[in-house]
Order: sequence, then C-alpha cells, then structure tokens
Amino acid sequence: MISVLGAGVVGLCVATSLFEAGFAVEVIEPEGSPAPVSWLAGGMLAPFCEGESAPEIIVTQGQAALEWWAAHVTAIEQRGTLVLAAPRDAKELDRFARATRAHCWVEPGKLESQLEGRFARGLFFGTEAHMDPRAALNALRERLRARGVVFHEGTPSGRIVDCRGMAAASSLVDLRPVRGEMLEVVTPEVCLTRPVRLLHPRFPCYIVPRGEGRYMIGATMVESARPGAVTARAVMELLSAAYTVHPAFAEAELVATGAGLRPSFPDNIPAIRRDRDRIHVNGMYRHGFLMAPVLASALVQIMMEELGHAH
Repeated sequence: MISVLGAGVVGLCVATSLFEAGFAVEVIEPEGSPAPVSWLAGGMLAPFCEGESAPEIIVTQGQAALEWWAAHVTAIEQRGTLVLAAPRDAKELDRFARATRAHCWVEPGKLESQLEGRFARGLFFGTEAHMDPRAALNALRERLRARGVVFHEGTPSGRIVDCRGMAAASSLVDLRPVRGEMLEVVTPEVCLTRPVRLLHPRFPCYIVPRGEGRYMIGATMVESARPGAVTARAVMELLSAAYTVHPAFAEAELVATGAGLRPSFPDNIPAIRRDRDRIHVNGMYRHGFLMAPVLASALVQIMMEELGHAH
C-alpha cells in the first residue's frame, strides 16, 4: 500500500499514476485542510511560454503533460497561447520571442476577432493548451474513487508519498512560499477562445477563458509568506492589464478572488526528495499542472525499481 498525502494536483497525479502502474493506493486528506493552491491555478499547459523565465528542464519535460492530461480528463482545449504587449511595451514582446521557441509572429486580430485593430502583432504558441483546473482535479478524484481508491482523513497505512505543498515545510527546510493572487470575472462583452498573456515590465498577466463569459485573470508572483485575501494592489494591476487587452473588462463582474502560497525550492524546479522512509514530491512553484504528471511518472519508476530490488 502507498499512502499519498494531499489531494491537490500533485497528490492526484501521483495517486493516478501509481494506481495505473498496479500499486495499491490510498489518499489522505487531513480533516479541515484548506483547498489546495492548485484550485487557484490558471490550468495552462504552456511549456514553451514558461521557457521565458523557467529552466530548460521545465520546457523539455513539460511537453509530456499535454498527452498525460488528454488521456485522463476530457476538458483539454488545445488552442495555443497568444502573447501580446501594449505598443509602449513592444520591446517586451521582442525579448519574449528571443527567450522562447515554438512560436510564430501573428496578427492577433486574425486569431481573436475582438482584438482586431488593438494589437499590431503578437506571438502564437500553437501547440499549447489549457483546461479548467477544478474540473480537471475533480475528474481525477472521481476517476480514482470509481476504481476503488479510498480517500480518508485517518492514519496512513502504507509507504508515505508526501504531496502536501507548503504543509510539508517542516520537513523540507529549503521550501519557500511564493504568493500568487488571481481574479475571476464574468462578462458577455468579451469573447476570447484561448489564453492570452499580456507582457508588462512590472506586472505581466494572463487571461484564461473558462467558458460562458467567465475568465480567470492571474497571477501575481510575490516573494511572501503572507496568507489572506488578495490585495488591492493585485486587483488593480490585474484588472488594469485585462483592460489593456480589451476595454470591456472594465464592465465585467468580479465574481471571485483567490490567493495562495505556491511551494517552491530555491531553483524553482519541482523535485522528488527522500526523507528517511518518506518520499516528497514538492516544489511545484508555478508549474503544478505542467510538471505534476512528469514527477508522478518519475515516482512510478522509482517505486518500480525499489520493488525490483526488494525481490
């Protein structure tokens, strides 16, 4: 038996991969634990865009995430990512192009009709995809339950794989929090069909369509351990950026806000760590949905090798 601690994106991907590899699995959710920070994610599978600031390992390994998610949930939309910049920030777009690959220059209005005349050029990453993170996590959970995997609050009964994010900080001394804040708005006046990233020297943002006029706008990156609600600064900056993409966002209904602490190692690269008889899968930083399937597959290989050595 393997006891997976935590039911965020990492825990659910790990439990799914282990179960599919033939291991007996249970998922432990401590009573009263808060919703996982992955519920606040953008749900973007964008390895090439992440290459602007992420190490090459994220770009290379993250490309496997799309196939994994497509095999496990139905709500994947592979419509690419459109990257824009206001005319005054044109140099940011050029810089982004130099720092990334697998893109082409486009006229934004030809991809998103409502952007016609607003932006002269943009970068299009055609192979990238997105999904609703909460729907994806619920789908993984229900799939596991349907196969007989037990979710409970009690004592672990098997080999522990700890996927609790910041809740495991007492065991991972170099784990640090990176605060992220996001908004959800609803407006029938805006029709975007794919994630749009707006570049800005101080507060870049992304806008992810959720369907039926709903959009997730995110996400700040603040080196802070402060919990609590979103700040006024974050709301103003994110809404200002969204307004730059389309002025109709000014009339949108602000229906939800959220803030969470992303677990991050010093190099911002997710990792599998051993701590005596416990294995940690942690440090997702901003790459949870992109890298959780990758680390889950690597963990399966580790466990298979251990099983082989045991025999």
